[in-house]
Amino acid sequence: MSISSIKNTVRNRLWGKAAGRCQYEGCNIPLWKDNLTKAEFNTSYIAHIIADKPTGPRGDKVLSKKLKSDISNLMLLCDIHHRKIDIDDVEGHSIERLRSMKRFHEQRVELLSSIMPDRQSHLLFFGANIGKHQSPLSFLEAAEAMVSENGRYPADSYAVEIGLQNSSLNDATTIFWEAEQQNLIHEFNSKVLLKTHKSGINHISVFALAPQPLLIQLGILLGEIISVDTYQRLKEPVTWKWQKGEMPVEFALKYNGKLGEKVALKLALSATITDSRIEQVLGSTCPIWSLSHPNPHNDFLRSKAHLQSFRENMRMVFDKIKAIHGEDATILIFPAMPVSAAIELGRVWMPKADLPLEVFDQNKLNGGFFSTIKIK
Repeated sequence: MSISSIKNTVRNRLWGKAAGRCQYEGCNIPLWKDNLTKAEFNTSYIAHIIADKPTGPRGDKVLSKKLKSDISNLMLLCDIHHRKIDIDDVEGHSIERLRSMKRFHEQRVELLSSIMPDRQSHLLFFGANIGKHQSPLSFLEAAEAMVSENGRYPADSYAVEIGLQNSSLNDATTIFWEAEQQNLIHEFNSKVLLKTHKSGINHISVFALAPQPLLIQLGILLGEIISVDTYQRLKEPVTWKWQKGEMPVEFALKYNGKLGEKVALKLALSATITDSRIEQVLGSTCPIWSLSHPNPHNDFLRSKAHLQSFRENMRMVFDKIKAIHGEDATILIFPAMPVSAAIELGRVWMPKADLPLEVFDQNKLNGGFFSTIKIK
């Protein structure tokens, strides 16, 4: 425990750097009020990283005296974590660990407080179990991903939520997909489009976990009119944050040379799709285009640059299919792709210029791929 008297000027600077919140990792509670009663008063403690006496926690014969009033050696903590680092678990809280906590907290405060109003973005959640405890669509995780990637911050303290309806229909039936497609369009128009017109929304950050045909439909609804950032939930590490320093990804485009007005487009990115699975549905004479990744798996799309590369490739594919198969053709999508790629496929598709789409989905009850939704 501290025996030093800290000057008010130093205390005030520390409060400012900590934004009045506990600097212990994962805590962040406000220290200007009691969380239970909500009564406002100072609940903070100022703790020393290196104790202000040599015999104290992490004390040093020379540095204890030298740094006893230095702001670089002080942390703003709540009562629980003050006791934890100085009494209950001194050995588990090294100088390096506490300095790291302080540095991370103060850098985060600096970043958030420097964001200008034009960096605000409205969060859009689309997926099952929205609002339930088990849902991986977390407002705090999404907000952290936004700040980390683009220096943006949530325009509201809540996300605009579009959930899948609790349908009793089987997803192996056409009527299920027709109902879900119409429900998505209705919810988008009432919750997103209407809000955009009324509130003047300029930017949306999209976080989604849903079946791929509906993700493509969501992308089409978002289109290119609204400024959008789309995010991907990674498995390793488990995060919504795009990763830095990733190597570029290469996409391979193949075409079997056959002609016809029903053109299959195989997107083998998160899993392998053999031509035989498509021929089982469309017949052996169907034209098949394939955009694939050399090593298909769920986690290959890891950076914003990867997503941009996918967008560029999809734009090229749509143009080539139209040039070869003509204005009357329809593109039949067979997707095995990451969530963000499915959304961006819908966003790059242009309703006035591109061919109609028919999206298929894999379902064991139907013995393989079957048609779900049509987009004209």
